[in-house]
Amino acid sequence: MVKQLDEKDAKALPDHIGWRLWQASRAWQAEFAEAMRAAGHGWFSEGRAGLLGHIPRRGTRQAALIERMGISKQAVQQLLDGLEAEGVIERAPDPEDKRGKFVRYTSKGLAALDDGDHIKIDIEKRYRERLGEGSFEALMAALRGLAEPQAS
Repeated sequence: MVKQLDEKDAKALPDHIGWRLWQASRAWQAEFAEAMRAAGHGWFSEGRAGLLGHIPRRGTRQAALIERMGISKQAVQQLLDGLEAEGVIERAPDPEDKRGKFVRYTSKGLAALDDGDHIKIDIEKRYRERLGEGSFEALMAALRGLAEPQAS
């Protein structure tokens, strides 16, 4: 039997912007991941997307990924191991520090990024149609404003 919360006695939670941004972000991420898998990238997941978003197309040092992601070295290592096994990325000695590794995309990984670019444009097109051009542009401007650091 599932325990039900007594909604009458529970304090109403505020309908705040953080909640709405989180919901919109999760919906976008799920739509993007599903489209990537449908495009033939069965290895793609939201967790892996979090790492791929930190790897520039020209590649990066593995140590930089650990700093950027803010997760443990072991967690980054596991994600990289999986992507390397799938043939999406490769690791080579870091040209600036031979003790470290440099992470770069393979041709398979670069092809996935290209597909991802097209999928992002398709999702944005649907959002523009759903919201209308003016509302979409206002949303983009507002999000840019929220993302900019505030002067103290």
